[in-house]
Amino acid sequence: MNFSLIFLFQILITVLFCIISVIFDVREGIVPNWLTVCLLIFGLVSNLILSIFSSNIKYILASIISAVITYAITYMMWQLNIWGGGDVKLFTGIASVIPFGLNVDFLHIFPELSVYPFSFSVVLNSILVSFPFLMIFLIYLIIKNNVFKDNKDFLFNMFNFSSINYIIESTFNKMVPVSDIKEGAIVNEYYFNNQYVCDLINENDGNLKIYKNDGKDTYFDYYFKSQSAGGITEKEMYLLRIMSAQGFISDEISVKISFPFTPSILFGLLIAVVYGDIIMLVTKNIFLVV
Repeated sequence: MNFSLIFLFQILITVLFCIISVIFDVREGIVPNWLTVCLLIFGLVSNLILSIFSSNIKYILASIISAVITYAITYMMWQLNIWGGGDVKLFTGIASVIPFGLNVDFLHIFPELSVYPFSFSVVLNSILVSFPFLMIFLIYLIIKNNVFKDNKDFLFNMFNFSSINYIIESTFNKMVPVSDIKEGAIVNEYYFNNQYVCDLINENDGNLKIYKNDGKDTYFDYYFKSQSAGGITEKEMYLLRIMSAQGFISDEISVKISFPFTPSILFGLLIAVVYGDIIMLVTKNIFLVV
C-alpha cells in the first residue's frame, strides 16, 4: 500500500480547509465551526483507516494525542488573547490530520523533524510569519483610516509611547452600531451605572465580564468588556442588541478590529510541510556556521 499517496491526500485536504478558513476569516471575521469540525473528523477518520490497513495503532493514537495536546496548548494561548477560538479549532483540526512529520518521497517533501508534534511546528511557524502580515494589516488600516491626516506631527514622532498608543487606538478600535454587532466581536470597555445590566450579563455567563470601575472616570460605577480574543458569543450578541433597543446601553459600542490570523496559519502549514520547523532550521544553520 502506497502510504505516500494517502499522506499527500491528507496534506492537500488540510491545505484546502485552511484556504477556505482564510476566505471566511478575511470576509466574515470568523472561522465557521462546521469547517473545523469537518477537518477534525477527516483527520481522525483518515488516520483510523491508516491504522486499520497498516495494522498499526500508532496513526489513530498519534492523531488523538496530537489533537488533544494541541487544543490544550492553543486554548491557553486563546485565553491570553493571542488569537481567536476559530484559530484554536483550526490548529486542532490540523493536528488531527497530520500528527507527525510526513514523508512524501516522490515529491521530495522531507520536513525537518522537531522534538515536538508536527502541529507545534505549524503553530510556531504561524506565529513567526504573522509579523509581516500584521505589519501589512497595520499599514492598510492606517491608510484606510487616514490616521495622520489631521496629525502630521506623528509622522515625525512615531517611535515614542504616545504616538504608538495613538496609532493602536486609531487603527485597531472602531465604533459600530450595536444593531450590527456580530458574534466573535471583541468588545472594548463600556462604562455604565445600571445594576440591571450587570445582572443580565452575569446571568449569561459568556465572554463578557463585568468590572467595578475604580479608574479615573468615577462617574460610572461599572464597565464590561470581552475577556478574551474569542469575542462575544451569539447569545451575548443578541443580549447587547436587546439592551440597546430597550435603552439600557447606547446605540454604538467600541470593538477591536481583529487581525485575521488564518493566513499566517496557512503559510505556517505550508512551510512546515515543505521545509519544516523554522526555529529548528535556523538553529541548525547557526550551529553549522559556528
